[in-house]
Amino acid sequence: MAKNDNKMAMTAGGIRLMIAGLLVMAAGFILLAGGGSDDPQVFNYAMFNFRRLVAAPIVIVAGIVVVVVAIMRRPREKKEE
Repeated sequence: MAKNDNKMAMTAGGIRLMIAGLLVMAAGFILLAGGGSDDPQVFNYAMFNFRRLVAAPIVIVAGIVVVVVAIMRRPREKKEE
């Protein structure tokens, strides 16, 4: 008969890590926002700056990596002595 463990799949530390990753991703999307123009006939070059083209995608990918690590991380087993 199989052992019935009533353990959650994610520990409290994993959930905190996942929330941190989601906050990092949200910060990346905030960095990505903006750059619009009030007049549709005028082109705004502000959307091609470093923050939107480089920094924001790196922050978003870092948040995704943190979330994946939070999901895939194994909880540490307690040593039985």
